[in-house]
Amino acid sequence: MSAIQSKIKTFLDEIQNTEINDSTSLEAFRIRFLGSKNVLKPLFGELKNVPSEDKKSVGLQINALKDKAQALFDQYKEALSSQEEKSENIDFSRPGEPFEIGARHPISIIRNEIISIFERIGFGVSEGPEVEDDWHNFSALNFPEEHPARDMQDTFFVETGEREMALRTHTSSVQVRVMESSTPPIRTISPGRVYRNEAISARAHCFFHQVEGLYIDEEVSFADLKQTILYFAQEMFGKKTKIRLRPSYFPFTEPSAEVDVSCTICKGDGCNVCKHTGWLEILGCGMVDPEVLKASNIDPTKFSGFAFGMGIERIAQLKYRVNDLRMYSENDVRFLKQFKSAF
Repeated sequence: MSAIQSKIKTFLDEIQNTEINDSTSLEAFRIRFLGSKNVLKPLFGELKNVPSEDKKSVGLQINALKDKAQALFDQYKEALSSQEEKSENIDFSRPGEPFEIGARHPISIIRNEIISIFERIGFGVSEGPEVEDDWHNFSALNFPEEHPARDMQDTFFVETGEREMALRTHTSSVQVRVMESSTPPIRTISPGRVYRNEAISARAHCFFHQVEGLYIDEEVSFADLKQTILYFAQEMFGKKTKIRLRPSYFPFTEPSAEVDVSCTICKGDGCNVCKHTGWLEILGCGMVDPEVLKASNIDPTKFSGFAFGMGIERIAQLKYRVNDLRMYSENDVRFLKQFKSAF
């Protein structure tokens, strides 16, 4: 092998084994093998020392070497350009590890579904403070001082140094605020968290969630109340759902009733969930007591209304068949990830 052919082989090995992984190494490769003063140019000058019969063969080898360098340069240039374009579209603030998409909390799902159902028939949404004064939480709702009805709700009182305050025991306090600041017609629901001083168990908790509704206008009747509750029950549990109303007592409504729906499990045939009665209790309701209207400066001789209240956890239990209230507040991911909804 001649000296020039040895150089050709050496340069070929170098070209093929050069590592090019960024624009800097690519430019160094170009300067060395393709630049104006590249290392391959002197090879053409050495052709004069090659025997005449070998000049053509060696010349072709030098040209092939140059073409090889050019082809590799073009290949790496295109690859690096493609990588740069992709890197421009990468969001480097994203987490390096994949993460699971979360799900809504079951209480939020049911709350939003209840709101959606009542919004479709004209009810707005009202909210109020969770720490309430005695007037809005009790007195304006026909709970006089020392009235035994106050014993129905074990209350968390808050020491303020001034007037007596408490964690609200129901969202009816929001309805009082709406009545005080609005004139009929009033059609609103009040979703929110409430507090009761109760021992925590599978069936009770010291805090839970309610949705209470209020409708006040001229000539509102108990028939309007019943039809509204029937509409809600059938939207929530299915078109074949039936309701029944049982007489009850609440200080702020008269007459008052408890509402049952046909069992969502056995469809009214009787099972362990409904204790073989075919019915499940879902809410309390009644016509707003005239004294409650007077307390908020609404004329009971001109206006009448109805009110209702339900526990969101209770509806969630019937919907999802989860009978332990504690599971809704323990934040166990294994439990929460089972719930997905559009609401």
